[in-house]
Amino acid sequence: MYNIFKILYIKDVKVLKCPFCGFEDSKVIDSRATEDSMAIRRRRECLNCNKRYTTYEKIEDIPILVIKKDSSREYFDKSKIINGLIKACQKRQVSRKQIEDLAFEIEKSLSNEMLTEVRSEVIGEMIMERLKEVDEVSYVRFASVYRQFKDINTFMEEISGLLNKK
Repeated sequence: MYNIFKILYIKDVKVLKCPFCGFEDSKVIDSRATEDSMAIRRRRECLNCNKRYTTYEKIEDIPILVIKKDSSREYFDKSKIINGLIKACQKRQVSRKQIEDLAFEIEKSLSNEMLTEVRSEVIGEMIMERLKEVDEVSYVRFASVYRQFKDINTFMEEISGLLNKK
């Protein structure tokens, strides 16, 4: 019979104690992903009493809230980025994989910053910064909707800015 022991997190510091003697140091005998690949199963051996036990480690998903222009909040949804990029990249030589990679990169960047809230403007700027490198026409399309261009002069200013940076 296996003893299952959960890992406790206290103030971002991982504290793992032997369930038998309370010793804080162990060695990993075996590691493998669970059937659903949502956790890692580790078989451990206590360095003090030599008894074995099993731990399950799961990555904690901290939801990110997006603060919209009207100050309302909603959960971050990568599919919204993908949908916006699909519209901006219509009839352009931008693959679905490039679009999904760009959205994944933004999601990963936000997660790595450990933010719990982010303004929608920050996400929009991140998208435009990366989209500019992928396809300039798609960038101008996205920018025109995102920045709400009012007339042709605004378009021309954005295009001039692109040309000047080259």
